Amino acid sequence: MCDAIRVPDGFVREIEEMLGSDAPAFFASLEEPAALALRLNPARAGAEAAEAFIGDPVPWEPLGRYLKPGTRPGAGIAHAAGAFYLQEASAMVSAAALDPKPGERVLDLCAAPGGKSTQIAARLMGEGLLVSNEPEPGRAKVLASNLERMGARNACVVCAYPDALASRWAGCFDAVLCDAPCSGEGMFRRDPAARSQWSPASPAGCAKRQAEILDRAAELVRPGGRLVYSTCTFNSIENEGAIAAFLERHPEFAPEEFELPGIGKSRGGMLRVWPHLARGDGHFAARLRKAGDGERPAAPEHRSDRESPALLRRLEEEIGALPEAWTRRLERSGDFLYSIAPERPELAGLRVVSPGLRLLRIGRNYVEPEHALAMAMDAAQASRRMELDDARAKRYLAGEALGCGDEIRGWTLMVWRGLPLGWGKASNGQMKNHLPKGLRVNLR
Repeated sequence: MCDAIRVPDGFVREIEEMLGSDAPAFFASLEEPAALALRLNPARAGAEAAEAFIGDPVPWEPLGRYLKPGTRPGAGIAHAAGAFYLQEASAMVSAAALDPKPGERVLDLCAAPGGKSTQIAARLMGEGLLVSNEPEPGRAKVLASNLERMGARNACVVCAYPDALASRWAGCFDAVLCDAPCSGEGMFRRDPAARSQWSPASPAGCAKRQAEILDRAAELVRPGGRLVYSTCTFNSIENEGAIAAFLERHPEFAPEEFELPGIGKSRGGMLRVWPHLARGDGHFAARLRKAGDGERPAAPEHRSDRESPALLRRLEEEIGALPEAWTRRLERSGDFLYSIAPERPELAGLRVVSPGLRLLRIGRNYVEPEHALAMAMDAAQASRRMELDDARAKRYLAGEALGCGDEIRGWTLMVWRGLPLGWGKASNGQMKNHLPKGLRVNLR
């Protein structure tokens, strides 16, 4: 059986040693289809928009749904509208174990492409702060784009190595997620190419890197806060071994037990998803609590400049009043004005991809609303909106101008089934398309 699924011999031996009589069932599960799933966006009418795609609930994530066989939800209007995020089912375990609460200050330390960050953002419900970090610049841009598509309002995206964050933000976060780079054995079913990239030396090499990241993550957790470490791999070196070594280096942390529906209770604060026991491709998560009951450092005092409120008023004259919570802290960066989460720490000295929710772009004699703002809005908040049927929504997403009638003038939120798609600007019976060129897609 093992030869038939073409997994590395060294990996086979390790699994047989770990699972014993359960090993044949595990290897058989690698021949089954991957546990493809999506996570509905609570900020959208997600269930209705994605109805054609959704199947059974994912037990450990209330918003998770398995995909119906043969569907392609990523090639549809609902995906562009941010109605859901495509995410393998067991990958939802990490944020579920972290269990972020509205109002908390949360760091996703290794965040790209954004599945776990968007899951955290959904649980924060627009309250508190999410800092999403990705050291590789190209991947950080993808991360920011996914948070934008899902309408995250209280997130910022930075591009830094963990030591740079720890030197600035020690003890700053209530909760830190460290979904560390790993040998990726949990990908063997979904991505067979991952098997050929594995070697017997892979786990030990990854464990060394993971230890360095974990040590920095520990510094970022406030006293009394929690740290979740996760991987998508099966070997004990990167999982239980990594946690045991971490606890030896950091006696201020202790395992914290938790339980997830459909998987069960943790042991020593650690929980595994095995593909032959749960409907997922494989994952490991450990939850640790830092000793103490200290408070996180206060956010820096906000100093408002005189120009930002005036720019905001000009925008609201065009599109309607924004919620007061979005306008408490404004920050100009270059030609853009951002809404900043009140709990955001100082970003000086860091490479910043997105300091907050981008509200508007500043021209020489004008301001124009940004796409990120459109995706964060509820359709009812816009003073002008244009409802599109499927055919016209596809034309809009392809970048085409649309006829709109002479009665509509100015900036207009383009809406499909109550979900925002982006901005248009109406003049002389034509709706000029303002969807960013990089987001345009041909769905016809």
